[in-house]
Amino acid sequence: MNYKVKTKDGLAKRSEVTTVHGTIQTPVFMNVGTVAAIKGAVSTDDLKEINCQVELSNTYHLHVRTGDKVIKQLGGLHKFMVWDRPILTDSGGFQVFSLSGLRKIKEEGVYFSSHIDGSKIFMGPEESMQIQSNLASTIAMAFDECPPYPATREYMQASVDRTTRWLIRCKDEMNRLNSLDDTINKEQLLFGINQGGTYNDIRIEHAKTISDLDLDGYAVGGLAVGESHSEMYRILDEVVPHLPENKPTYLMGVGTPENILESVDRGVDFFDCVYPSRNGRHGHVYTNHGKMNLFNAKYLLDSRPIEEGCNCPACRSYSRAYIRHLLKAKEMLGMRLCVLHNLYFYNTMMQEIRDAIDTHNYKEYKKNKIEGFTQNNN
Repeated sequence: MNYKVKTKDGLAKRSEVTTVHGTIQTPVFMNVGTVAAIKGAVSTDDLKEINCQVELSNTYHLHVRTGDKVIKQLGGLHKFMVWDRPILTDSGGFQVFSLSGLRKIKEEGVYFSSHIDGSKIFMGPEESMQIQSNLASTIAMAFDECPPYPATREYMQASVDRTTRWLIRCKDEMNRLNSLDDTINKEQLLFGINQGGTYNDIRIEHAKTISDLDLDGYAVGGLAVGESHSEMYRILDEVVPHLPENKPTYLMGVGTPENILESVDRGVDFFDCVYPSRNGRHGHVYTNHGKMNLFNAKYLLDSRPIEEGCNCPACRSYSRAYIRHLLKAKEMLGMRLCVLHNLYFYNTMMQEIRDAIDTHNYKEYKKNKIEGFTQNNN
């Protein structure tokens, strides 16, 4: 992998990440396709049309449904879902640890029960790397514990120390797997994850420790799990300066357009979140003038597109009134159009962000964008 910072505007970075599956222009929003598909009947052809650069799939869900070994037999995730651009797979850690009543954490890994059929599963650092190697994603995430919020200092420190030990095992296993003859993607990249909750000193010390491992990239995890937005920004202010500037920085599971704008201003490169697709499936759409609920009666006779000037597949052809009708009638097309619009909105905003950093105009762009969101004059 080659990571090149092209321009900086304050802490905001405009970079390029060159991978075996293509070059990623950052800051970037990764479109979330949990089980190798974007919820809302969005195809990989659609993803290209709405300018998606990176698709994100879920290690745990693909392991328990269809199976990573089957996907490897079919040529890996890129071939399976017909996508020739980068894919990031998360480690499965967040999903495993969200099954709080179904799992037991040990030094070797986590024992848990499948949420689908209750079958017993074990996942540790080596197993997570093996699954992701079978999937042959471009970027694999290290297996970590996503601690609960809030958590005591004692619990958090013990959890972070274990995550560090697991990260070393992940790196060793990744190196082994990439050397095997039958590995599909021998150039698979590994990103480590910084944890520590809202404890500044634990976060900073962990960032320094994992930076010494010289990984391909670094994520900030365990945020957007219940803390306030101001707390999240405070942690980013503290932690990002202690992560390598010559490697990508990824804020996991974030977030709203405002969250992304603020986090770019703190040096973050990569983002992902289910918000645009999940909200779209419920008729909530993003615009430059605030979020809209298309179920509202005021759109019954509204012949305008979701947003004037938007070039997404929904806005090019269809009215608010028609999409509202589809949603009310529970037609899949309504959800699909809303998801396409929301993902196009996010991907377009990321291009605007990159352009603003290129022209050293990011502060003004961010201010104007956020002010626009608060107008609510749709």
